Formats: sequence, C-alpha cells, structure tokens
Amino acid sequence: MSTIPWRPEDTGKPVPAKPNSSELFRPDILEFIDQTIKQLSQELRTLSLDIHSHPELRYEEYHAHDVLTTFMDRHGFRVERKFHLDTAWRATFSHGTGGRTIGINSEMDALEGIGHACGHNLIAISGVAVACALKAAFIKFNLSGKISILGTPAEEGGAGKVALLEKGAYDDMDVCLMCHPAPGPKGSVSLSGSLALQRIIVEYHGHTAHAGLSPWEGKNGLDAAVLAYNNISMLRQQIRPTHRIHGIIEGKDWVANIIPNYSKMIYYVRAPTVAEVKETAKRVTACFEAAATATGCELKLQPQKVLMGDLRQNKALGKEVANIILNKYGDIDYEWGIKSASTDFGNITYALPSLHPGFAIPTVVDGGNHTPGFRDAAATPVAHDACLDVSIALAGTGIRVLLDDNFFAQVKKTFEDDKASRSAV
Repeated sequence: MSTIPWRPEDTGKPVPAKPNSSELFRPDILEFIDQTIKQLSQELRTLSLDIHSHPELRYEEYHAHDVLTTFMDRHGFRVERKFHLDTAWRATFSHGTGGRTIGINSEMDALEGIGHACGHNLIAISGVAVACALKAAFIKFNLSGKISILGTPAEEGGAGKVALLEKGAYDDMDVCLMCHPAPGPKGSVSLSGSLALQRIIVEYHGHTAHAGLSPWEGKNGLDAAVLAYNNISMLRQQIRPTHRIHGIIEGKDWVANIIPNYSKMIYYVRAPTVAEVKETAKRVTACFEAAATATGCELKLQPQKVLMGDLRQNKALGKEVANIILNKYGDIDYEWGIKSASTDFGNITYALPSLHPGFAIPTVVDGGNHTPGFRDAAATPVAHDACLDVSIALAGTGIRVLLDDNFFAQVKKTFEDDKASRSAV
C-alpha cells in the first residue's frame, strides 16, 4: 500500500508560526549523541520489531519486559525488574558526583485485536536510545548525573504511569522525557498537547421477563443503556468541539425472547483541561441517571476520578527540542500529534517538568493511530529513522538540563508558572 504525505494545511486550520532556530547547545555532545544512536540503530531496530511481533495487552507485557530489561542489562545499566508492577521495570546509571536526574519513559503495550497500532514499539526503543546515548555521553565527557528510565505498562486503558506515579517511581527525576508517533508530514515533530480523560462506568440492573408472554413484568436493562446512549448522542450537539464523549455497551446472557435485566456502559469523556473534563462528565452522568429513571432500572455508578490529565508540555524543554529539530532534523508543528487523544503521561506533566513530543511517520489513507494501517507503518524503516531523530533531540535536551543551570532554572520556572493556569488531577 502506498504511503501519503500529510500537511497541517490539510486540516483547514492556519499553520502556526514556527520558532526560529538558534545556536545549538554543546554541538560536540549533540554530534556524539547522534553518532551513538545511529550506531545502535540496527540493535534498536531488531528490538523494535521483536516487540512489534509480540503484541501484549495492558499489564501483560511480559515478553516486552524481558527483552527490554535484557537489553538494558547488556548495555551496562542497573536493572530493576518487576518494578512496583509485574511488567514495569527501571534501569538506572549514575556517573560522577551529584548532578541532576534525567527521567525517561518507554511504553510497551499493544491494543486488542490490532497489535501495535499506536506504535508503542517505537516508544519503547526511543526511551532505550535516549538512555544509552546519555550514558555514553556521561562517560565520554565525564559528566556528573543520573539516568532513570522507566518501562511503563498499560498506557492503553490501564493508566500504568499513574499507578507508578502514585508508588513514587518518578520521585527521583528532575525532568521526564518521552515521545509518541502519529501521522504527520515527513521530518516533522509535534509539540501539541492532549486531552484530559475521565472514565465513567455504569451498570443498569432491571428485571427479566418473557418478552412475548409478559413483557410488562420486566425492567429492561438494555433499554436503559440505549436511552443513555441516545441521551449522550444528543448532548454532543451542545458540547464544545474540543471535547470528546465515546463509549460502548456490554451485556451478559442476552437472548431475544427474554427482557434483559442487565447492561454495562464504559464511557470516556475528554476535554482540554482537567477542570473542563470534570464539568462535561457531570452532564454525561445526568444522561445515565435520566435513563435509569425512565426505565425503572437501578443505576450503579462506579466513582471514577480523572484518569488522565491533559498533557502540559514544558515550554522550555519544548523550545530546546524544537531548536535541535529545526537545526538538524526537520520541522516543528503544534497542530497534529495526539492533540485530541489522551495519555497517562499527562499526569506526569502535572507532577514534574516533562515533555512528550510527537514524531511523524507516514501511513496510508485513514491509517491513523489505532488502525491496522498505523500498526504496519510502525514497523517500517522510515518510522524507525524518524524515531531515532526525535530521540537524538530528547537526549540533547537532557544534556542541557544536566549542564546549563540557567536553562534548568527556566525549566523549573516554566513548570511553576504553569501551575497557576491548571487544576490538580
């Protein structure tokens, strides 16, 4: 299947102004990082394809856990397997005395039915590439500092990073870096954010009856779900275009001649900020409640906190990645990426200065994230090369955090200033 280009102007939106590039920080170290990652390219490609060919669902990433930890062990890191969670891991390396800690994330999980259709095989090797390049630079240039890379499971529906955050896995990090593939123009890196997400799970309990003989004896749990579904569909007309509401209906022991006494609905509500997602979730909850009243079914609403915060890109870190990309590897954009999706890394950006750029990989028509087309694209050589380019930029940014006190002060100031415009997860 042929690949297609993708341009920001295809959205019909104005293309945002791009930052001007400026002089690179420590170009000697950046060039060394470039060479180091490219020398590892074949090893990383083999690792990526291995993970891609063994897709595993949330909290079941046993093969990915083992091959990634074996790789990190072989490359001289101190590896902690089953770190807080059965399929999570941490690899660390320290050099010199003192210094800051550069945190990195590697995702590993796949999707039901369509495997690595979000390209987490690429995210896995990007984290590994950044860590290995930083380690080599620490030794080559005698830099003091620490690298802490987390293998994070269950991004797809399991909020693995949130679980690790609550267990203190990010406490030692001064910053945290990772990236994510998405369809986009060749050579482009995106610094867009993402949406906050709240999950709502409801159950309707009614009463069975013979559907032909005495339907009046029943309280129809399926009808309650259908009413709620339609209520929410109508609500969508009155929400902002930046918000998203979507979900599914589940049942059990359904047959056509018995009034269903049970249904379950799993819904996601997304919005640009945590505060907005909470407000929209209240309106969605009212739709569920109204359906229960109309059908006489009992509603059981599982309390759900905000599962994923919106992605708060640290502007200082983003500016540094943009400068490296513009000088050496491609272009910068703020409109594509995962702007209308969600990630559990959003919660990390609420906890410490963090960055999560997107990187463009070519795919087929209608072959965006979570499609078979994107799964296939995530295994291509061009996707691998794009992954390495953004990894070089992330590692270079990590070096500046480590060595430039003024820059790190700006990173922290940017993070603290951002607190004034957001609410807690």
